[in-house]
Amino acid sequence: KLAKKKASRAEAAATLAHRAQNDFSRCIPDGLGVKIWGPLNVEQLNSFFHGALGPSFYYSYWTNTILVGADANCMAAYEFSSGNAADTPQTMVYKLACRGFPCTPYELERLFKYCANLHVPRCDRIVAFMMISELRSVAQRLDTALQDQTMQILLEDPSYQDLLNPVQGPEDMALIEWRHIPTRFLRTKDDGMSTLRMMRAPDLKRPFDLEQIAQYVLIYGQPGLENTWQGIAVDFAYRMHWRTLFGFALCRALCANSAGKTTIVQWFVLVMARPGLYWEAVATYAAANPTQPFVAQFGANLEIQQVHVPDNQVRNFTNDDAICVLIHNRIPPDWVDHAYTYGVVYLEQQFHQPTMSLDVFQDVDDERLQRLAVYGTPPAIPNWDGW
Repeated sequence: KLAKKKASRAEAAATLAHRAQNDFSRCIPDGLGVKIWGPLNVEQLNSFFHGALGPSFYYSYWTNTILVGADANCMAAYEFSSGNAADTPQTMVYKLACRGFPCTPYELERLFKYCANLHVPRCDRIVAFMMISELRSVAQRLDTALQDQTMQILLEDPSYQDLLNPVQGPEDMALIEWRHIPTRFLRTKDDGMSTLRMMRAPDLKRPFDLEQIAQYVLIYGQPGLENTWQGIAVDFAYRMHWRTLFGFALCRALCANSAGKTTIVQWFVLVMARPGLYWEAVATYAAANPTQPFVAQFGANLEIQQVHVPDNQVRNFTNDDAICVLIHNRIPPDWVDHAYTYGVVYLEQQFHQPTMSLDVFQDVDDERLQRLAVYGTPPAIPNWDGW
């Protein structure tokens, strides 16, 4: 009996030591950021992960918590409508991993065992499985230096590789359906009779209202599905890159609506994607027209003459025509530089869903790389940069 008691105490001590060692997040890697939390100002890993979360997940800024499924929809609806933090769900998943994603090896171990337990309700196992799978997906996209201890264990420990997916059919997928797109930017129809929520198309008289364009794309562009908004970079958190929005807005301001608009826009995009090309064209124009020097537009009020090309003449529109339109409208060269990111994203998308000959895009991309070696990456306008 004495030997059994000693063995039991030793086992309990080993268990406590194991938990003490693993119930700690260790050093937070530089680069992911921290959130200061609670009255003690405790530093936590920022669970936003720079927008790397998948579309089924919701990140609560107020609580630094990640949610999925019905919990995400309820919490998002409350926070969007009230502007305040919602209470974290009191389910077993959030008791085992209080911030949704397991943040310590001990939380990972408990959540994994909970998910693998066939006696647990399948709806709870699905949520646990989604959390572990998404953490693995995020960790795989991060550089090794940015992975914390929990991520490294999840990726490297073979005991965490074979987790049975509890999702069995469409009814299970409905449990994690994402429905929390914010509606605070929407408005009812003018007749006041319809319950349909809608938003007006961005005003052509304010072509560079980028926030309005971003909201419209978010609501009607269905990010995460087949993206028809060519050139606009959207991350997993549905943020949009300002430089791509600016390039989109500039093309929209220059090109009138017509059957051939897509083709005309592409020629402007291909100018934006090649560093230094527009600068060279402006210098050539200035040398050829010494009495009419190029003076870029500036100020709050702009005058832009849109391109109107008959449908039967669209095929004759060329790269040189696009440059002439830019010069005629006195578009500043630094604007075209700023739109470089839009050109690159648009170009990359065309290799997957081409709307013109791939040879054209391949030639432009080859020239882009050559020009990068000469001019470097075109600089951004600081006030219109970032996400």
